[in-house]
Amino acid sequence: MPIRLPRRMAALALASTLSLGTAAGAEGVDLSTMTPEQRELFRAEVRAYLLDNPEVIMEAVNALESRQAEQQAQGDVQLVQDHAEALFDDGYSYVGGNPDGDITIVEFSDYRCGYCRKAHPEISELIESDGNIRIILKEFPILGEASTTSSRFALATLLEAGPEAYKTMHDALITLQQDPTEPVLRRLATTLGLDADAILARMGDEEITRRIDDTRALARDMQINGTPSFVFGDQMLRGYVPLDAMRQVVEELRSEG
Repeated sequence: MPIRLPRRMAALALASTLSLGTAAGAEGVDLSTMTPEQRELFRAEVRAYLLDNPEVIMEAVNALESRQAEQQAQGDVQLVQDHAEALFDDGYSYVGGNPDGDITIVEFSDYRCGYCRKAHPEISELIESDGNIRIILKEFPILGEASTTSSRFALATLLEAGPEAYKTMHDALITLQQDPTEPVLRRLATTLGLDADAILARMGDEEITRRIDDTRALARDMQINGTPSFVFGDQMLRGYVPLDAMRQVVEELRSEG
């Protein structure tokens, strides 16, 4: 005699099967033991239930997305722990904000990235208004030759003129509307009161190549493939995040700590 499942039970069985990737359904229903007739009945019951209650599909999708987001967050915490030294104490990345701050933010950015440019003033506002955040900048050029040229020029400024000059150059490059040709970069350095010839001469330095390569390797190991990407404490934020959301993350980190 065919098994007649209540429609909601049938739908739950199907949802369980799809989300768990097994042949076992919900509430003891084992799809692998059904006869062809029972399977056909099961499919009909599920279809009828979903047509009557389409919101169940969104409930299942939302539950799955929530579960995946939680798994991603847990995995990201482990990635941060595994790469803590390279993230927070590599010995060469620019460190700004409050060096003794109780929250550390690491930013992977590309000067030619539109969302990095959008995030830049909001990150600056967060750090200035909070007063207790340390910021570490990672040069992560991934958008072509112009991105790499900009990062090499910024790092050459750091090597030649020090961290304060680097931060000034970083702020200028992230808002630069022109292509980073040599005349443009020379004029930019001169406008900022820096030795353009000395900085341009350092752009081919092997140390700059090593730093960019190390950052790219770190990003690969941490499954970062876009900009901007952030590490807030032990959390990763992939992509642009509005200022209010960043402030909320900071508050949550402090409440947990």
